[in-house]
Amino acid sequence: MSESKEFTRRDFVRTGTAAGATAYFVPGAALGKNDQPAPSERIQVGLIGCGGMGRGNLGNCARHDDVVVTGACDVWGSRRDAVVRKYAASCKPYSDYREMVERDDVDAVIIATPPHWHTLPAIAACEAKKDIYLQKPMTLHLGESLAVKNAVKKHGVITQIGTQIHAGENYRRIVELIRSGNLGKTSVVRTFNVMNQGPQGVGRNPNTTPPDGMDWNFWVGPAPMRPYNAILASNSYNHGSWMDFSGGWTPGMAPHIIDLPIWALELDYPTNVSCSGGRYVVDDDGDAYDTQEILWQYPNMTMTWMSTLANSYGFDLGSGRPSRRLGIYFHGSNGTMYCNYGMHKIVPEGNRMEGLEPPEKSIPPSPGHEREWLDCIKSRAQPSCSVFYHAKVDVPLVLGNLSYKLGRSIAFDPKTEQIIGDPEAAKAAVPEYREPWKFPAEYL
Repeated sequence: MSESKEFTRRDFVRTGTAAGATAYFVPGAALGKNDQPAPSERIQVGLIGCGGMGRGNLGNCARHDDVVVTGACDVWGSRRDAVVRKYAASCKPYSDYREMVERDDVDAVIIATPPHWHTLPAIAACEAKKDIYLQKPMTLHLGESLAVKNAVKKHGVITQIGTQIHAGENYRRIVELIRSGNLGKTSVVRTFNVMNQGPQGVGRNPNTTPPDGMDWNFWVGPAPMRPYNAILASNSYNHGSWMDFSGGWTPGMAPHIIDLPIWALELDYPTNVSCSGGRYVVDDDGDAYDTQEILWQYPNMTMTWMSTLANSYGFDLGSGRPSRRLGIYFHGSNGTMYCNYGMHKIVPEGNRMEGLEPPEKSIPPSPGHEREWLDCIKSRAQPSCSVFYHAKVDVPLVLGNLSYKLGRSIAFDPKTEQIIGDPEAAKAAVPEYREPWKFPAEYL
């Protein structure tokens, strides 16, 4: 066999280094496979966290011929085993992510655990040279954000953060419109996510007995130990009601929403972050805020965030019957654009936009958020929502929650990626993990 046929995709993943390098592949047809990828060319994907979002990400990967599912990991046996049964021909079960990422038959992992479990599996995967699809929120603390980013840089893995709305056509058209200059200079962006859970919230459940086949101690992991709660454990929607396991609803939803202005305006980190809010209406088993406002200061503009679980009025983007609503307002000197995932509308300032034509399409369509990640695993170029881009989305959010926790503004230096003039805040930005788990301080 020639040298080119012997050099498989997995060889490249183990030996490839810099982003932007070109992988060497042998077409399946060249091996007599009727255009089907040869086994050595298929990307072997494992799933860490077998809840609904993870299964969806995995399915979007597994439908492609160049992917094979080789592992499913979860501390909840019934969820893990359901994934293994679905991909029974190739998928092995794991209860400890550390075992799975060390396997030679796993090339890349999807991490879709509860948010408090994002950092350690991501860094373990980096150290094992496994490429990563990491669900949002990327992390819950500034120290975690920087540690994950630094681990990815050190180990040269490919990463995509699961902000799948970034792949939509509507966001592409909005980015083109903002960058065309038609709105004039944007001085303020307002973003929000609202719903009405009040006052019952996600409810109450007195049961503290974990189900058979679930390792509750491992599920809690590095977070502070608490009794089992079936509402908390059930799904990602409910995670948002507990601070230790999600940071509240802002880290869960804002990555999709503030992603758009950060992309369109090419924003770096904010220089100052101020947050206020509290738990004013909702009375359930959780402990997260039901109302939160964040103000981010950038060098030439400000951006705001509003989150509430006690009222669902969405301004021009919906009102009346309670519902979950979200939106972004770009306030420019020539007009305002308001938008959400699927629509956008411009309201001119008088006649200031007369004669201005919409820009031509310039941003190509996405092949799909997961497909882009798979393609980049082969090309070794970072995807559009790698940790290097997404840190600009994640860091403002974790700083917002830090400001909320401390009750004061946080000054931040984008160049050094450090909190300025507040040693207490800088210390609080690095979480203390519950034993035996250790925060990966070597990546700071």
